[in-house]
Amino acid sequence: MFAFIRGWTDVDRTTRANVRLGAFLALVAGATNAGGFLAVGQYTSHMTGLLSAVADQLVLGHVAVAVAAAGAILAFVGGAMTTAVLVNWGLRRGLASAYGLPLLLEAAALLVFGVFGASIGLFAPLFVPLTVVLLCFIMGLQNAVITKISRAEIRTTHVTGLVTDIGIELGKLLYINPKGHPQPVLANRQRLRIHGLLVACFFTGAVAGALGFKHAGFVSTVPLAIGLCLVTLRPVARDLRRRWAGGPGASA
Repeated sequence: MFAFIRGWTDVDRTTRANVRLGAFLALVAGATNAGGFLAVGQYTSHMTGLLSAVADQLVLGHVAVAVAAAGAILAFVGGAMTTAVLVNWGLRRGLASAYGLPLLLEAAALLVFGVFGASIGLFAPLFVPLTVVLLCFIMGLQNAVITKISRAEIRTTHVTGLVTDIGIELGKLLYINPKGHPQPVLANRQRLRIHGLLVACFFTGAVAGALGFKHAGFVSTVPLAIGLCLVTLRPVARDLRRRWAGGPGASA
């Protein structure tokens, strides 16, 4: 298994590593999003819906609900900002784990989500809003990681964009080009395969997350956190060895 995940979060990137990491993170996002819905009754990766909710609730005069939705959006933005800060901080210091730092934070946040979840039943008025904010932060954090790593070619929580691109490429694939046309319409089959894989992984993760939360409760966040830690293990270990040896990147 360690050979399979080698290079997924390394600074030196390959297309294969980007796709594999993207597929894994889509799986985690689907599980977190679906499980979070069962926990708090709200999807937390859907910023379009949340922004619409802000407008709707303001018009209806439900200011507190609108403010809560706006807070969730800000949490998503804050997660993306945190990723940018951590990654750039790590790259400036020559850390092999620069791209893994946000994933370690995500793993910790998922465990905190599990702790919040255990208390929701007793302190719902307090913990439900905090849990929504935390989940939105996680989604922003994760989506920004793969977006930055893949130079915006892969996203893991924005399924609307993925499905749109799939539709565009399928339209190109079915388009009948006139014979001898100098500029034929051609589908990007690689993009079609990658985006199809990401959507399938998100759906698979959503099913697994819903089943996990239904039958095991909030403890189902633990495998997700462990998986995130595993994919960052090698570069983190490399940085630790370098620090102990006093090599480049040791003066972080």
